[in-house]
Amino acid sequence: MQLCRYLLIPRAVWASALALLAVGCAVQPTAGPPPATAFNATDTAWVQLMIPMDERARLLTDLAPSRKGDPAVAALAAKTARRLREDLVRLRATLELSGVPDTRPHEGHDMPGMVSLGTLAKASAATGPAFDRILTEALRAHLTQSRRLCAGERTRGQAAEAKELATAIAQSTAVQISRLGTLRPPMPAASKAPRS
Repeated sequence: MQLCRYLLIPRAVWASALALLAVGCAVQPTAGPPPATAFNATDTAWVQLMIPMDERARLLTDLAPSRKGDPAVAALAAKTARRLREDLVRLRATLELSGVPDTRPHEGHDMPGMVSLGTLAKASAATGPAFDRILTEALRAHLTQSRRLCAGERTRGQAAEAKELATAIAQSTAVQISRLGTLRPPMPAASKAPRS
């Protein structure tokens, strides 16, 4: 009987020690920000598409100060350029948060709404009303497509960070589209009437 008692006591002590060790080694909750929501394919595709779209639009808006066009168009271009820079910082931070490497899968592509390299070349060669026309048309297409892409992210995305950014970008693009609507569209260059 005493032998059984001596064998049971060490087993109970070992069991208690193991239980305490297991509890002590378990992951304990920590203070700080909650972990980021998992990014799904829509989240990462949206960010990877928005970055090159905004980069191209920024290249176009950055031309405006030297084109000597309508001051209202130049002011809109400056506001849009500032917003694009801010959005690019947030988009890159969101991409980093997603853990997806910046492989630039859309590099060199001309997609709907993206300012094409051809448009940039034309804008670089234009001044005055011709430049204003190129800028406003390209910005309208860019902003409209950005809004569509943001709506898709908000509907099918998963990560809260990406969806919040999509909401913010959609709101700012709505304001910019409204501003574009208040500008007088530049008149196309007068063409000579054909002789009879």
